[in-house]
Amino acid sequence: MPSTVLANQPSADGPVPSRGTRSLSLEKPFSFYRGGVLPRLEISYESWGTLNAARDNAVLIFSGLSANAHVATSVCDPQPGWWEYMLGPGKPLDTNRHYVICVNSLGSCYGSTGPASIDPATGRPYGPDFPRLSVEDIAAAGRELLRALGLRRLSAMVGASLGGMSALAFALQTPEMLDRLVLISSAAHPSAHAIAMRSLQREIVRADPAWADGRYTAPGPVDGMRLARKLGISCYRSPEEWEQRFGHRRASAHSAADQFEVESYLAHNASKFALGFDANAYLALSRAMDDFDAADHGDGELDAALARLGGLEALVIGVRTDTLFPESQQRALADGLRRAGARVRYAGLDSPQGHDAFLIDEPRFAPVMRDFFAADAG
Repeated sequence: MPSTVLANQPSADGPVPSRGTRSLSLEKPFSFYRGGVLPRLEISYESWGTLNAARDNAVLIFSGLSANAHVATSVCDPQPGWWEYMLGPGKPLDTNRHYVICVNSLGSCYGSTGPASIDPATGRPYGPDFPRLSVEDIAAAGRELLRALGLRRLSAMVGASLGGMSALAFALQTPEMLDRLVLISSAAHPSAHAIAMRSLQREIVRADPAWADGRYTAPGPVDGMRLARKLGISCYRSPEEWEQRFGHRRASAHSAADQFEVESYLAHNASKFALGFDANAYLALSRAMDDFDAADHGDGELDAALARLGGLEALVIGVRTDTLFPESQQRALADGLRRAGARVRYAGLDSPQGHDAFLIDEPRFAPVMRDFFAADAG
């Protein structure tokens, strides 16, 4: 019989910055959605709260492209997480009521198996030989985690950006495993604009001589990753926020000569990312986002695919200033779910922070999430 092994230690398959991360070893072959098989998987995750006796209070969060599983402070890791205001006792995702799990995406480099992991057949990183990753594979790895934890059904599933695509793919594949679905700044498929931006980012990484056709040695194509991240960050926020935060102001004397504040900001954040994220993992996750189309689960018809989700309660949140996942895409997704018979709440938020708004705009996002999850508070 195939087996799984749960451990309290971080996975050895990649850098895991959070001390609270745990690892699941899936000791059986894993088949990819678009072909290819790995002999075993490592899946990293974190959890908060307590699973109740009925085992019906679990909430699963799928992370975004560059996020690890450390959503919020925990006993094991007191460092702030990437969604600190959303998760914890008395917060919208109330850990006094919910057992919350965040799974790190398959293909990433924060503990779950990805291109930087060691191929047991060669003793070297998979690199460009890693099977072509799909959002459906990320969803399937999350499903394997739940099964290993003995969870057959979720109270809710939450995802933003790539995480929203992963949550939608999970729901389309196994709608019987959840009651509620929360999709934030995501879509049934990427826009042409988003594909164009990510395609350019991938080309920038591959153009770095240090990429070496994906068979680089550490630190890899740092310059390419740095420039690709700069382009990404410039799309994650809105033009109006850039103007409000930085305007035409010059940077301080401690920064590079004759540099604007916005340039200094981009340089600092892009350098941190380039030195800490595997390039092949970045390319794989980026391409998986572009490949995703929920209509594939309905023979090319989105309404046919969403018809599987008619029994769910759903919350869809869009942001007016989001250029990567325009609010029109969120409205279309909400309308499609309504046509399928799902009970849908839609929130179009007037946040100035663009695609990253869900990470930082607590005054707008927290009340919407709190109201949605308050329905089962009794």
